[in-house]
Amino acid sequence: MALIKVETLVLSGVRPLVTEAVTRGAARALADLGLACLLEVTLPNGRRADVMALGPRGDIVICEVKSSIEDFRADQKWSDYLPFCDAYYFAVAPEFPTRVLPEAPGLIVADGFGGAVIRPATPSPLAPARRKSLTLAFARLAALRVGSA
Repeated sequence: MALIKVETLVLSGVRPLVTEAVTRGAARALADLGLACLLEVTLPNGRRADVMALGPRGDIVICEVKSSIEDFRADQKWSDYLPFCDAYYFAVAPEFPTRVLPEAPGLIVADGFGGAVIRPATPSPLAPARRKSLTLAFARLAALRVGSA
């Protein structure tokens, strides 16, 4: 099976494949940093985080994947994720024009094999009650996914 570069997928307009590759790479990058990741996690406000991760000290990280500049421009609800994490990142393919992204969130550049944190996220600690609620929901979701596998 031939490997397809993310840049080829971006140029050909195959956004779902780009999203899948960047999501996989961003999750691998977070896992390399010692975080446990879940994909497509629904938050209490109804938004769906592309990647949600739990760190060894209980820190919660959310990573929103943007497959193209059009995807970013069409979806300006990223601030809705901030009340549910200690750190927030955008994850994009190497070819993404990062200059269009806001500077406050962290930045991960990723492909289907891994990723790198280019800009760390500005920490914004959660309130203890919210952290407990989110951590329990994260653990329950992870257990349910393992049980249904």
